[in-house]
Amino acid sequence: MRRLILPAALRPRIAGPTLGSAVASGVSAATTLLVAQGIGAAGFGRFTVVLSIALIVTVGMLMSLHYVMLQELPRAAPEDRPALLTTALAATLVLGSLVAAAGMLAAPVLTTLLGVDVRTLGFGLALAMSMTLNHLTECVLRGLGRYVRTAVLKLTVALAYLGGSAYCLLVLGLRDAEVYLTALIATNTAFAVVAVAGSGARPRAWRAALVRPLYRLGGYVTAVAALTGVAFGLDVIFLNHWAAPAEVGVYSVYNGFPKRLLGVLFTDGVGLALLPAMATMDKPELLRRIGRLVPAVALGTAAVAFAASLVFFLLLRAQYPYAVDLMALSAAGIGAHTVFNLYSVTLLMDGVRGSRLLIACLGAGTPLVLGLQAALIAGFGLYGGLIAFALSNAALVVMIAAAAARAYRAAPRAVPDGMPRGPLP
Repeated sequence: MRRLILPAALRPRIAGPTLGSAVASGVSAATTLLVAQGIGAAGFGRFTVVLSIALIVTVGMLMSLHYVMLQELPRAAPEDRPALLTTALAATLVLGSLVAAAGMLAAPVLTTLLGVDVRTLGFGLALAMSMTLNHLTECVLRGLGRYVRTAVLKLTVALAYLGGSAYCLLVLGLRDAEVYLTALIATNTAFAVVAVAGSGARPRAWRAALVRPLYRLGGYVTAVAALTGVAFGLDVIFLNHWAAPAEVGVYSVYNGFPKRLLGVLFTDGVGLALLPAMATMDKPELLRRIGRLVPAVALGTAAVAFAASLVFFLLLRAQYPYAVDLMALSAAGIGAHTVFNLYSVTLLMDGVRGSRLLIACLGAGTPLVLGLQAALIAGFGLYGGLIAFALSNAALVVMIAAAAARAYRAAPRAVPDGMPRGPLP
């Protein structure tokens, strides 16, 4: 896929970093499997609930400034980049802290709505803050074209998390999910600190005038992320409400784990240089290329997910029994979700125009998706969740592809639709 989409001149330069990022993704996946096997289905169910909360909260903390960095840093003049990234980092620290504080103040309401205790909510907010900083700083490095540094740093952090988790499980015998959540928070934060140290950010580069245009574009992308997070993040909450904690852990292995692995592999592997390159590519032509790739992408990722399941279920053994029918449903959903992600990032890299189109499609489709999930999970539990995930992705892909075909028939604009250039120094 990368060869068919990326410009030819960029391919040799990113081959090594792409491999390094893919290895880092594999190490992260191995760590998740190790933790799932070591702490058991019930413990991993709590781990998954905290992660689901964090993924939703991250949307509000980050406000999609990581996507703005991927779009704007490749387009910006070198002298303008320190102001862009410094302002984005400072604004994110302030907003993230305010969201975390508001979340804890609203704990009596949120814990009732989510069906969790205050401690679980607190871990979710802390993990969200660390993920927010991790996502932003990684995209800063990628937007600056520092692919080697990104890959090396990601691999180092992934190995540290694996080593620490293995030591806690195999040597210390710790089975508490909070140990591994704390380790994940620590490694995310460590990545952000090291990434910022080499990014060129400096306090005096802060520009108050950039905050509004940064959040203007980020606001559109955030609306997309919020709708996507709701559409594909509440299934675990539904299952946690209608099923036992152990069943949530099993669902996470069948659906949540492959979904996260897909996201990591896409972002860290193929997407390492693909996403920044998309920011400057002709969008109608890019969408035509992706349309031709859809069958191969869906079938290919479904086949890989199904085959890979044989390996990680052997590693997990008795606590997570393998069922061919469940894995087939999961693989179908993963194939459709890959296509959904591919269309989404393509449109997001077009800036405001693409983001508005996604908002319209997700706004129309999310109520259907949530109703489908609630009905099928309440009625069929684990099976219902997997079926709903596959059907939801397929429906959204059809809507987005049809809308994009209509919206991008006209000739492309000479300048990509991104952040206004007026406030730049």
